[in-house]
Amino acid sequence: MGIDTVLWSKLVTGMTLGFHAIFATIGVGIPLMIAIAEFIGIRKQDSHYALMAKRWARGFVISVAVGVVTGTAISLQLALVWPNFMKLAGNVIALPLFMEVFAFFFEAIFLGIYLYTWDRFKNPYIHWLLTIPIVAGAGMSAVFITTVNGFMNQPGGFTMQGGQFTAVNPVQAMLNTATFSKVFHVLSSAYLTGAALLAGIAAFTMLRKGVTGYHKKALKLMMAVVMLFGLLNTVAGDVSAKFLAEHQPEKLAAAEWHFETESGADLILLGWLNAEHQIIGALHLPKILSFLAFGNFNAKVTGLNEFPSDEQPPLLVHYFFDLMAGIGFALLGISVLYFLFALWKKRNEHNKWLLRIIALGAPLAFLGVELGWFYAELGRQPWILRGYMRVEEAATTSPSVRILFFLFLLLYIVLGMVSVLVLRRLFNNNPAETEMEKRAQHAGDKRTGKGAHA
Repeated sequence: MGIDTVLWSKLVTGMTLGFHAIFATIGVGIPLMIAIAEFIGIRKQDSHYALMAKRWARGFVISVAVGVVTGTAISLQLALVWPNFMKLAGNVIALPLFMEVFAFFFEAIFLGIYLYTWDRFKNPYIHWLLTIPIVAGAGMSAVFITTVNGFMNQPGGFTMQGGQFTAVNPVQAMLNTATFSKVFHVLSSAYLTGAALLAGIAAFTMLRKGVTGYHKKALKLMMAVVMLFGLLNTVAGDVSAKFLAEHQPEKLAAAEWHFETESGADLILLGWLNAEHQIIGALHLPKILSFLAFGNFNAKVTGLNEFPSDEQPPLLVHYFFDLMAGIGFALLGISVLYFLFALWKKRNEHNKWLLRIIALGAPLAFLGVELGWFYAELGRQPWILRGYMRVEEAATTSPSVRILFFLFLLLYIVLGMVSVLVLRRLFNNNPAETEMEKRAQHAGDKRTGKGAHA
């Protein structure tokens, strides 16, 4: 039997992107949380916040190490699994791919300096300043790689001659029409997810070991960040919807199961399709799709039937889109609920039910990121490079792609297990309260030693 190399190529890419997205999101989101915690610790002279920054930085290093491996795997599979795409577009996307690597090394250099210079400066703000290039490097790494995805959705910056891209302007290709909305959405969701992760860890620890001052402060700080980036992520989603309505209407139409072009289009939530593509059991919000797409309740929204059937994205993306958006609103709602309970004196923001919801928010945030990326990629189908190259044209024809899938699967299983074991050993055997006591004792010993010496 012949091997469907296109299907196996999709499976390899889906697996590598799905696994890498976890560590890439942590790699982008957590540095900002470290910087915020250390800055507040210095301003308030509160050792709890300094300890947060220190502990989060240790965990962050593990995610960076794994992210290096998964990022390398993605680069490898691009060349092995999609050789025709790289042959056509390699000279266009080479610059952002190189700049992404440069941004990572820029971040890594300052991360090393940051980790080895704790308590080495008389002025603690000097140490905190080291977080700025770390945050910038992590953010720019995301920006550069996202421009590649933007280019795949909105190709530009070249001339097509004889089936080849010539007169390439890589900067113009990077600054394509999709870049702003995609970068805004990627960064806001990464910071939202990073904050939700740390808030979830604090809530889970409080459920297991009881409420402590350290975890109360960590939870309150991260819930404030969740609220801020939950709002920004909502704005980013709105910007993305308006971009799709103008530049990729087929992708928006597939996500909303909007088949016929009409004015005052309804927003459709959930539901299912019968054999005749009739929508059943869905919630219809009158004219809301028109408003989200163009800011006008009576605007005309292009339907999916306007496009050839072989150029329509799979209708499954409707569920990805709805769940992604629902998770984003849920995270924002959880943060609002937390602060309502905190302000309402009769309620306890550390009650077990609310802590359980906050803890659940951490995996939900990562699920939202995964669903968002699957929507972004499947919503571009059948194109790998929209309007220029289809997925089946780009994929390898080598049957060895099936072996590659299982090799990557084994790699990711090992990496996942090692990451969990190392992080558990790093934090379970050294709880925050114990580390705080050790730091206090060490500080006391230093003061005693100075006094005795005097």
